[in-house]
Amino acid sequence: MRLVVVALSFQVLLLLCSFSFSIRTNYTSIFSFGDSFTDTGNFVIIGGPTTPNLLIINPPYGMTFFGHPTGRISDGRLAIDFIAEALGLPLLPPSMAANQSFRQGANFAVAGATALDREFFVRDGDTSVTRYNISLGDQLAWFDAMKPSLCGSPQACQEYFAQALFVVGEFGWNDYAFMLMSGKSIDEARTRVPQVVGTICAAAEKLIGEGGKTVVVPGVTPLGCSTWNLVRFASQNADYEPDTGCLKGMNRLSREHNKELRQALARLRGRSPAGVRIVYADFYAPIVDFAAAPGRYGFDGTYGALRVCCGDGGGRYNVNLSMACGTPGVSACPDPSAYVNWDGIHLTEAANHRIADGWFRGPYAHPPILMDT
Repeated sequence: MRLVVVALSFQVLLLLCSFSFSIRTNYTSIFSFGDSFTDTGNFVIIGGPTTPNLLIINPPYGMTFFGHPTGRISDGRLAIDFIAEALGLPLLPPSMAANQSFRQGANFAVAGATALDREFFVRDGDTSVTRYNISLGDQLAWFDAMKPSLCGSPQACQEYFAQALFVVGEFGWNDYAFMLMSGKSIDEARTRVPQVVGTICAAAEKLIGEGGKTVVVPGVTPLGCSTWNLVRFASQNADYEPDTGCLKGMNRLSREHNKELRQALARLRGRSPAGVRIVYADFYAPIVDFAAAPGRYGFDGTYGALRVCCGDGGGRYNVNLSMACGTPGVSACPDPSAYVNWDGIHLTEAANHRIADGWFRGPYAHPPILMDT
């Protein structure tokens, strides 16, 4: 019995050390693209002036690490923040921020961003789409506009970006969500998977052409484990996974996206120059693992992985679609680190930390980011 206790204690010690260990690498900068899972403040800059009562600028957002809202949609740091910290680089400034140096990287991610351009959704009749031009294509254009301030010539840029870490995503969540929220079926959304995946891979290929040697491409999270979706799309005919309580159909959509993305990235590896590393970062498996066995990963099994920390709904999920996190009078749970789900869609700092660590060393990245660096 004593040997078992010692072994378990040693495993816990290793786990805790891995969360705080800073690694020496050759990366000198990070350039990140994505949506609300990655945004470190761009949406507040872009949409804040024209969005009355923007909730994410209110407490308790940012309560855990920063002590105040920062534009991140979480109680604290995001996975991209932990990546920067582990590589010994500063937290990435939003690319729209004024009076910033971007020599060590920039974050082009914006909450609500899609892989496909906004015009696609307008033509398709998806009325829920954001009113801002913030898609992956738009973010790449911002990156192109920034390049002259980072490196003066094509050759200098090739050398500069060879030492950068590029992160392309998460993308896809909003593409499918806008379709579903506009009344399309899951099967209709599935027909767009190849187009969404193709757009993501084209972006990764462009960055490799710019000189990038390491490109990390996250898949989508399990849409059916989003508590917001569980409440919004709940019905008597809903089909739930027995192990997680997540919606089966939406999770199948996420899995199909991720399967096609991995296959497309494998093809991209095959035609990329020698020395290029393309990492598939799994955003699906860790959340499903947390949902199936929260206690195993340090979360409170009493609440499960689906119950929201910041909400005002009570009941199983603590979600009220008309009283979202950030609304005056809506409070957060006393200990967000016991929860996986922060506000119904986004993750707590604790969940982001565990996912980022899994991307660095495995098992949630293929190959792990730190392999052969």
